[in-house]
Amino acid sequence: MTDQLVIRPVERSDLFRLWELSFKEESPEWKKWDAPYFPHRAMDYETFLPKGEKWLHQDDFWVVEMEGEVIGIVSYYWEDKTSLWLEMGIVLYSGDRWGKGIGTDVLKAWMNHLFTTMPLVRVGFTTWSGNKRMIRVGEKLGMQMEARIRKVRYYNGEYYDSIRMGILREEWEEFTNKA
Repeated sequence: MTDQLVIRPVERSDLFRLWELSFKEESPEWKKWDAPYFPHRAMDYETFLPKGEKWLHQDDFWVVEMEGEVIGIVSYYWEDKTSLWLEMGIVLYSGDRWGKGIGTDVLKAWMNHLFTTMPLVRVGFTTWSGNKRMIRVGEKLGMQMEARIRKVRYYNGEYYDSIRMGILREEWEEFTNKA
């Protein structure tokens, strides 16, 4: 991470920007890559605000900031908390930020944070076979494809695979020691 690229908890002053990026439009460009087979609904700021306030100062939902501007989010959720099975996610909202290694840098920092602050055995994410950039980010971060569930995501008249990628703590430590 550089001084220009930061991940941090959501603050109240971020809420309007997060709304603009994520819920102001009905069909934003980023949604074509982030689980586009699930519906997305625009909402006005007043409707968004209670949802956004739940993100304030949480451990599981942070903003991505570049050069002082919020450009995305990182998150995690528990697939099974009793076994510490955690899945993470990222959204960089603006297409002009894609394909420049920013997502890789952000997820590397997020994974490092997760492994450093929690006694996790594994960190992973789920995407779809249509999101080749996300799969490539996982590969660049030393993750392995752990599951491919064939033809379970339907989008624009075509079936896609659901992809699960993950990395174990010992693999992460080896990966980061090489870097």
